[in-house]
Amino acid sequence: MSQSSTASVDAARPTGELMPAPAGKPRKVPRVVVLGGGTVGLYSARRLRRRLGKREAAIVVVDPRPYMTYAPFLPEAAAGSIDPRNVVAPHRRALKNVDVLQGHVTQIEHANRRVQITPIEGDSYWVTYDHLVVGLGSVARTLPIPGLAEQGIGFKNVEEAIALRNHVLGRIDVAASTWDPELRRKMLTFVFVGGGFAGIEALAEVEDMARYAVRKYKQIEPEELRFVLVEGSPRILPEVSEELGGYTLEQLRKRDIEIFLSTFLSSCVDGRIVLSNGTEFDAETVVWTAGVKANPVLQQSDLPLDHMGRVICNATLQVTDEDGTVVADAWAAGDCAAVPDLYNPGKFCPPNAQHALREGNHIGDNLALVLRSAQPTEYKHRNVGAVASLGMYKGVAQMFGRIKVRGFLAWVLHRTYHVFAMPTFNRKLRIAAGWTGSVLLRREVVALGSLHDPRAEFRAASAPPKPKVEQVSQATAPTDGASGGESLPPYKAEKDSPAAKEQARKA
Repeated sequence: MSQSSTASVDAARPTGELMPAPAGKPRKVPRVVVLGGGTVGLYSARRLRRRLGKREAAIVVVDPRPYMTYAPFLPEAAAGSIDPRNVVAPHRRALKNVDVLQGHVTQIEHANRRVQITPIEGDSYWVTYDHLVVGLGSVARTLPIPGLAEQGIGFKNVEEAIALRNHVLGRIDVAASTWDPELRRKMLTFVFVGGGFAGIEALAEVEDMARYAVRKYKQIEPEELRFVLVEGSPRILPEVSEELGGYTLEQLRKRDIEIFLSTFLSSCVDGRIVLSNGTEFDAETVVWTAGVKANPVLQQSDLPLDHMGRVICNATLQVTDEDGTVVADAWAAGDCAAVPDLYNPGKFCPPNAQHALREGNHIGDNLALVLRSAQPTEYKHRNVGAVASLGMYKGVAQMFGRIKVRGFLAWVLHRTYHVFAMPTFNRKLRIAAGWTGSVLLRREVVALGSLHDPRAEFRAASAPPKPKVEQVSQATAPTDGASGGESLPPYKAEKDSPAAKEQARKA
């Protein structure tokens, strides 16, 4: 076990527990630094704290957000079925007797047993450690598609899910008061790119919510809503059997969702959607769910990575070199790690919540064993199945590889499985209560788009007043020949009047 520490490192930290030991003296309590407060980070820290007392290990979790997001519930949060606050587990509540640092990991020097942390505000600083757990997760895997960075919306965190919900409902609100048919069509067209679990659930839940919402709008016909799915492979939901994938495809098409398989997004500049099969149309909404990649900050480390940028590790979740040699005091799991799947030799565990949760617990158990001079055990988990929600009372599920469920029962299995997997009893109870309320009171479909720029109205009120324009009599205003001689609206008359033009010329 390494006990490296220098007097200068961590000196910027005011917390005594994170101050380094005096030079040349080992720490009395080994420090475990967990990078990432997502599923792997939260569960590994919780399990390790349960296994070891505060006098046996000091645990530090580093993450830029003060909470863990339970990703499987993001589609329901986007559809308004779950309060967004209830799909996250606050670190301060879930991680008792664990130090939490809010900031970005910007560099990892495992050879020196230290990581660089950049807080939301202030200068970067270094934190030393004795053992490292890497659970930095993944980010959206984007492609250099023209217009994607400007037009696209991701679906990796709760902020994006709620932004998508407000955006879709906001477009419906605006379209209801817009008479230009081309503009309305563009506003009411929603494109989802990616046919995996994240994309299909997001599309199905948001479409279900939008259909429910437009029933309250007399100005919008249900047929005006257009939802489009673009998937590069010849099938959707590769995590389940072709039979269930085909069933899902059929159900989505029955809901008038357009599906383009073996097709790629070529461009979306200024909302002009161009597909690889030559199809073109306009849309103001492009949701990108086409895969993930390991957190790029791992490139700023001395840890061994594979060709996909993931940390290489063995079945005990210890980091290894390419030749299989264990890197002392380093552990990794989740989306950012290449974890061998012992039930499928030659393959790696898929990047989903089911494995991340169990891998996090296993790291906590193994690290506790190592700190007590015992041997770690191998991680093994046979996939118990896959469940997906397709909107209210609709879903698909495949349990233990053989049992195929669809419809209402699959929807119940989806909710039951994930509410039990959600950390903390507080969140389980709140989610269940929210579902009960939705059944009794129906879900709320109001857009709160101003949340994303709450100061916009205040800035407008604070702007200096515009110069007063000379009022022109309605009787002397010019007429529009195309309108049958009717007077123009007052604002148009003022703008085009001779007096206004003369005033503008003099200015």
